[in-house]
Amino acid sequence: MITELRDQKTGRRLLEAVAHRVDNGEQTIILLNRRDRRLLCHYCNYAERVPSHCPKCQSDHIYFIGVGSEKVEEELHREFPKARIARLDRDTASAKRQYEAILQGFREASYDILVGTQMVAKGHAIPNVTLVGVVSADVGLGLPDFRAAERTFQLLTQVAGRAGRGSLPGIVLIQTINPDHYAVRMAAAQDYQTFYEKELQFRRMMHYPPFSAMANILARSEQQEHAMRLSTELGRFLTPAPEKIKILGPAEAPVTRFKNEYRYQFLIKAASRTALNELLRRAQSFAREQKWSATALVIDVDPLTLL
Repeated sequence: MITELRDQKTGRRLLEAVAHRVDNGEQTIILLNRRDRRLLCHYCNYAERVPSHCPKCQSDHIYFIGVGSEKVEEELHREFPKARIARLDRDTASAKRQYEAILQGFREASYDILVGTQMVAKGHAIPNVTLVGVVSADVGLGLPDFRAAERTFQLLTQVAGRAGRGSLPGIVLIQTINPDHYAVRMAAAQDYQTFYEKELQFRRMMHYPPFSAMANILARSEQQEHAMRLSTELGRFLTPAPEKIKILGPAEAPVTRFKNEYRYQFLIKAASRTALNELLRRAQSFAREQKWSATALVIDVDPLTLL
């Protein structure tokens, strides 16, 4: 398999590569990390169409940065009017039956191009796929999560494995605005060892797992001022931090308001799990003594996400 790395100007090159596959009766997978034309909360599943005007200032200058799978599907139809194109994302495959029907149609060569979100990266072995294109490959690197590089590398290497699984060689084109980021470069090179070493170096320097025990503490309330006050009081109680423990916060959680609650966050890094557990017990005792509500304090040990 040949894996190539380029920047955002590869749109034309990707289209040329798709055209070559369509002409030769081969198949293509296009992966994106987003969908179009609606706003969706992945926590509570609330959704609505994108407004035509800003609800605050009434400006009509609203646009998305980048493109989504629906938009790419439309562009592919324009570029290749005779190509058979299927889209696989949560909008088109909300039920397992729909998901399997789309995939089965692609396996049976009923479609020339399959475009979609992370669903298209999941272990599909289709011998006739000789091209995988990844659009906006690095969008996940901007998330406030220390695992962002690991997840980006995992996604890119996973989808790259969909190309060239038969007798025909495959190629992967990765479109990125961060071509020098080690997660993108090592995924392009299929270099697992170097990525592992660089990721360990980053986590060791920043005291992230596995070089520390970590917990995420949230103070929550339906009133923002109350949530701020709770987090401030807990912050004062935990200051100064015990030896070999680092406390970041309080600060607004990346998703500050979730459903009807406001959330303020502490990120705890400890040299040992014993020390971490002791600090968490102290935080719980403080909340009980101050008669916080049962849902006001949330503790997530070894958090899988910091959102």
